[in-house]
Amino acid sequence: MTDAANEQPNPFDLNSDDVAARKRDELMQLFPEAFSDGKIDFGQLRRVLGEWVDEGTERFGLSWPGKAACMKVIQAPATGALRPDLEESVNFDESDNIFVEGDNLEVLKLLQKAYFGKVKVIYIDPPYNTGKEFVYPDKYSETLETYLSYTGQKDDEGRRFSTNSESSGRFHSRWLNMIFPRLYIARNLLSDDGIIFISIDDNEHAHLKTLCDQIFGSENFLGSVCRATGQTTGQDSGGLGSSFDYLLVYGRNPEVDLSGLPLTNKDLLRFENEDERGKYAFDQMRKTGSNDRREDRPNLFYPVINPDGEETWPIASAGYESRWRFGYETYSRLRDDNFIVWKKALRGDSEIWWPYVKYYADGRTKRPSPLWNDLDGNKKAARDVRALFGGKKVFDFPKPVPMIQRCIQIAPNASSSDIILDFFAGSASTAEAVMDLNARDGGSRRFILVQLPEPTDEGSEARAIGISNLASLARQRIRLAAEKIVRGIPANDGADLGLSKKTDFGFRAFNLGQSAFPKWEVESEVEQNDLLDSIADHASYGVDASDDAILFELLLKDGFQLTERVNKVSIANSKVYSIADGALLICLERNLSKEIIDALADLAEEKEAARVVCLDVGFQGNDQLKTNAVQTFKSRLGHGEDGSMFRTV
Repeated sequence: MTDAANEQPNPFDLNSDDVAARKRDELMQLFPEAFSDGKIDFGQLRRVLGEWVDEGTERFGLSWPGKAACMKVIQAPATGALRPDLEESVNFDESDNIFVEGDNLEVLKLLQKAYFGKVKVIYIDPPYNTGKEFVYPDKYSETLETYLSYTGQKDDEGRRFSTNSESSGRFHSRWLNMIFPRLYIARNLLSDDGIIFISIDDNEHAHLKTLCDQIFGSENFLGSVCRATGQTTGQDSGGLGSSFDYLLVYGRNPEVDLSGLPLTNKDLLRFENEDERGKYAFDQMRKTGSNDRREDRPNLFYPVINPDGEETWPIASAGYESRWRFGYETYSRLRDDNFIVWKKALRGDSEIWWPYVKYYADGRTKRPSPLWNDLDGNKKAARDVRALFGGKKVFDFPKPVPMIQRCIQIAPNASSSDIILDFFAGSASTAEAVMDLNARDGGSRRFILVQLPEPTDEGSEARAIGISNLASLARQRIRLAAEKIVRGIPANDGADLGLSKKTDFGFRAFNLGQSAFPKWEVESEVEQNDLLDSIADHASYGVDASDDAILFELLLKDGFQLTERVNKVSIANSKVYSIADGALLICLERNLSKEIIDALADLAEEKEAARVVCLDVGFQGNDQLKTNAVQTFKSRLGHGEDGSMFRTV
């Protein structure tokens, strides 16, 4: 029998998502026969997959110094937290958009639980590794420590961010060490029909393509877009100038297709006919081009009756027997539904009746091309950003908004409620692309942006107007872009331009920082007084942190998204946070009492809460009160008999 006096609440799980464990579980579901005593038998796994490969056999793939160490970085848990920044936010309580200032590797890890499989589109514009602008953490095994030191949150010399000099002997290796963990972890966030677009130039295109084949699978490679930048650079190099860069495109699932692009006004010109269904154009019913001969599809060679009551066969103008585009049953249905149009066509010296098939403009799209030379280039994008900032040049090489909008539009099963992630936010072109697209079609797409607070250059125009780092610049770009879009919406709610005032023009700002509940870490050889000080400091964690900081750390690490609506409920002169209509109740009271516990149990019973969380320090060392709390929740609620619903942190 359990001694009630010794019962304790379950601890809250503060760990980030364990990527390796998740993948092992998935592998076990697929290949249970490859596991022995819970461990992977790699020899058996190879046999199951039919790969009889000797251990020493060389294999095709991309390898570089540091690649093996990257897996340790990937599997290391996140130890930081995302703290809300209300002052930098716009409409924090209502907005569903997210902007995070911080190192994107740590942030991606923190997003794993809440956003696993939830992101439809990832667009990133990582450093092109030209040897000038590349910023990266020197010590990959100490990501958060590096970031805290870099941003002045921790005084520790030796951990810094710097440029990747072209003179470095590990120039490409260091770039790959940076990008590999980030792409590997980002893949987990993509939905089953999700897609990623990665901007890159010739410096790393070949390496990145091979790396992405390994991470996403070569079967998920959807193509490489060649994008006209609108200017020719490098003309003094003696070689070919550069007028293009690229977008590598990968999906998560090879079974899904890209969406089509909306028709332009130029495209619509060909729909010059109209009937009761709407505007339409038509193509001839005979198959043209490749595989158009009778022997290619003999069952599609049949006669149809023309308006004069005569048989018409699919004979090509060159005289050979061809075929129709579809079978006779489909033809009969289209004929009965008035989709077949007969026109007189000149054949030799005489006119004959010839069948055509209608297709309508309404709802029609077109296949995206791998050559994007019909969009604004980099110069126009730079002018647009300058205009937002009063003519000041605050950012080099911003990406064009229409380009990112096209990426969003052609995503598989594109929806007006998709989540768009950009973890190299730069000047925040992605945020403007999402807001503008939503304003035009009334959508509710959401963006998540992450940007390192890389300092702007001393003496730059950005620094002259008070912008000290790129994260600040990106946030200001979002505010100014929102104002510009709103100014373009007429007073009648944008009805004549299709613009919507209901668009979410706000964002919730967060900063990467240290957890309010860091794990116990102390050296084995430490002075007694220092040990006592460390114990006292660790015992007080969570006391000095703000309620907002603790709340959002717990939400994210419990699997709730950063935009989850939170209601404040008053009980027994204390405040309780109710998440997802009471699914989770969080009490951050630092001085708990029996009255508060009873009232919290009442609220949990009323809301049918799945979990209740309190601060461990709130019990003030009163083990009896803590034990009584466990018993209260067990006896009052009809679930969680093992006490798992009540947790402390």
